Amino acid sequence: MILRAGQFEFEFPRPVMLMGIVNVTPDSFSDGGLFLDPQAALDHALHLIEEGADIIDVGGESTRPNATAVSELEELKRVVPVLEQLSTRVKVPISIDTRKPAVARAALAAGASLINDIEANRDDPEMWRLVAEAGAGYVAMHMQGTPSTMQNHPTYGNVVRDVDAFFEHRLARLAAAGVQAEQVILDVGIGFGKTLGHNLELLGGLKRFTRFTRPLLLGVSRKSFIGKLLGVEVGARLPAGLACACWAVEAGAQIIRTHDVGPTLQAVRMIENILNHRS
Repeated sequence: MILRAGQFEFEFPRPVMLMGIVNVTPDSFSDGGLFLDPQAALDHALHLIEEGADIIDVGGESTRPNATAVSELEELKRVVPVLEQLSTRVKVPISIDTRKPAVARAALAAGASLINDIEANRDDPEMWRLVAEAGAGYVAMHMQGTPSTMQNHPTYGNVVRDVDAFFEHRLARLAAAGVQAEQVILDVGIGFGKTLGHNLELLGGLKRFTRFTRPLLLGVSRKSFIGKLLGVEVGARLPAGLACACWAVEAGAQIIRTHDVGPTLQAVRMIENILNHRS
């Protein structure tokens, strides 16, 4: 299995990749405001790479439940200076976490090579045409609704089957827009239009999605479903996040998106070594 993202190419199987999160926002749920200053964001990204991040994911708009949308201009103002500086300093892929095609285009021009799109449920093909034109990598994430509506009573017939059907349909739509399968990463969208039960069912059913022979990305870092399940605040959710990461690796996930690169790297390398020696 090959993943292509701009000038980067990765062949699987290979060690699990870590996507380090850099939120250039004032209101993200766990670190809003910490890295809004471009220099602080750059320093944090470089620190995550030192810890072992294989990809840096830069976002300028919080997509937590009920987050306030920001304008295209504001999002560009937040992310472009960071991307321009980062792209001259690092040799790992840079991802832009955006749902706006114009922001994605500017980010690619500033040095990004991968688009992390929470709105892969869109009907408008503009974003996909951009991905095809640029040869960028593309994370297709499942979400029910939008960030402002996604937690208003999310309902599924069977969440694992429904997300599976979404991926099948989405891969066909991407292909029709000119996006090659080798550009695509799949993300089940933990916390995006799902109840606690839905999230647990998707984690339990992750192995099913390996049938698409595309890299699976899992993002659970510090998310609220952990707090709901275990009664812990944002800063105390790392152990549960590591448990989910190890479970995902065993189920066949290839990319873990995390705020906490160093501890996650230790956890996934340990589970990989155990799995490599399983009789």
